[in-house]
Amino acid sequence: MAVEIDVEYQGDLHCRAVHGPSQGILTTDAPVDNGGKGELFSPTDLVAAGLGSCILTVMGLVARRRDIDLTGATARVTKEMARAPVRRIGRLTVTVTFPGTLTLSAEDRLLLEKTADLCPVKQSLHPDLAVVIRFA
Repeated sequence: MAVEIDVEYQGDLHCRAVHGPSQGILTTDAPVDNGGKGELFSPTDLVAAGLGSCILTVMGLVARRRDIDLTGATARVTKEMARAPVRRIGRLTVTVTFPGTLTLSAEDRLLLEKTADLCPVKQSLHPDLAVVIRFA
């Protein structure tokens, strides 16, 4: 199923994106180190946020099927930019933390870790982009 997202340049390095199915809106700004004000998520920040939310979502899907409540799980994504050969995301490090009250069997933990590695966003990223997923 295709999803349309309409993006409009608003001026001053800001863009407004509208999610077709829900009409949800998000806005972006260029980062400070690239001439923006850093007032909002940058486009590359959205890639990092997409990776973190995708990992938690696919883990949540698997957990639901196994009657595991992942409510409260978090993903902290650290985005590092590269400047050569062109400006791009160079590395994304994701630290997934399970809720303190959650007890997982070794089998369930391994399944969730493998699931995280197969999230569609991670699988869509260029192989030159270093993506590290850690579990706390």
